[in-house]
Amino acid sequence: MKPDSSDPTRREFLKTTSMAALGALLASTMPEPAQGQTPTAVPTRAFGKTGATVPILGLGGMFDIPTNQLVLRQAYQWGVTYWDTADCYGGSETGMGMYFEKHPDHRKDIFLVTKSCERDAQGMTRLLEQSLDRLKTDYIDLYLVHGARHIDELSDEIRRWAEKEKSRKRIRFMGFSTHANMEKLMLAASRLGWIDGIMMSYNFRLMHRDQMQAAVEACTKAGIGLTAMKTQGGGSVRADSEAEIALVGRFLKKGFTDKQARLKAVWENPHIACICSQMPGMTVLMSNVTAALDQTRLSKEEVDLFRQLALQTAPSYCTGCAEICEKALDIPAPVSDVMRCLMYCHSYGEPERAEAIFNRIPKDLRDAMRLADYSKIQRLCPQKMPVARLMREGCRTLDRRFRYALRKDDAAIQPVSSG
Repeated sequence: MKPDSSDPTRREFLKTTSMAALGALLASTMPEPAQGQTPTAVPTRAFGKTGATVPILGLGGMFDIPTNQLVLRQAYQWGVTYWDTADCYGGSETGMGMYFEKHPDHRKDIFLVTKSCERDAQGMTRLLEQSLDRLKTDYIDLYLVHGARHIDELSDEIRRWAEKEKSRKRIRFMGFSTHANMEKLMLAASRLGWIDGIMMSYNFRLMHRDQMQAAVEACTKAGIGLTAMKTQGGGSVRADSEAEIALVGRFLKKGFTDKQARLKAVWENPHIACICSQMPGMTVLMSNVTAALDQTRLSKEEVDLFRQLALQTAPSYCTGCAEICEKALDIPAPVSDVMRCLMYCHSYGEPERAEAIFNRIPKDLRDAMRLADYSKIQRLCPQKMPVARLMREGCRTLDRRFRYALRKDDAAIQPVSSG
């Protein structure tokens, strides 16, 4: 017998049950697309003025994709058809290529994104060809300069390269990803006239900043498609934040988790085309798809509570304003990158990823960072973060040469987040 949705008991169940639990129901009830039919489960938005349409939820590919092919299959079936990877994401590109070899008819439905760590035409050509081979495809939908920090990285040489590759139909759109100096970089990019897409950190901590709002508005006017990453704003709930615990309780009463609420906060901005979320397993995928399908909007009061939480916990979050640190130090220490590594290690439980990023810093610079005086940038930090202490922790615990347990007097160091 089919349940009656008008039954008060059922209505109360739907109201109080978490969206994550309801996500399990999706696995058995979501219909598989008919032959030749494009999946449309997750809502879509226009990607700037490119003419492309993308789902509001995208699959971040920094996980073991070769052994998680079922996640790709389920993402496709539920309409999560924005897939993100990079030349430096281990076996990610190869894993997606395995999927396309098995399901070649699915490729046309996927908005495929990959990135280049190179900054010159010759290097980008080499990596593009490598990516095409790994991904088993003859074109990339959105090709990004990976981790740009300054506008001069988006040189005229790269513009000409992008035009050539577009004419060869090996890429459709060109852009960049960024974790540092984001707002300044986005504003400058909006004036270039050839950037199609930008992937940047964007969450409840960053969206209320005047600089970020101006940057998003400028990119929107320029027709640039925007993808948000690091949307959780620092990982799981911190037990020492009463404001955060209270906010979580409020969302649970409405039927969704705090992580789903953070996604919804980003989707409140219609200019954000897609959220790129790392979803390495079915549980996270189901939870995020459920949030994307749910039509419940955050109230103005809840948006304001997120703003208040961001202000109250500001010293625990690096907003990536790297130029302040870079100009104040005598050495070219990538402070925002170290803060991001600590975020991966403490907030996201990914110490191997944190170490891999940190150990790309040249050995001589890592040694200099261990001895540097950070007192000046600590005074300049807009977030009032304990930069000196955090840099010491990062240099001591993330460098493979000096990895050992924290001393007891450092045990009270608060987790830092930058994503």
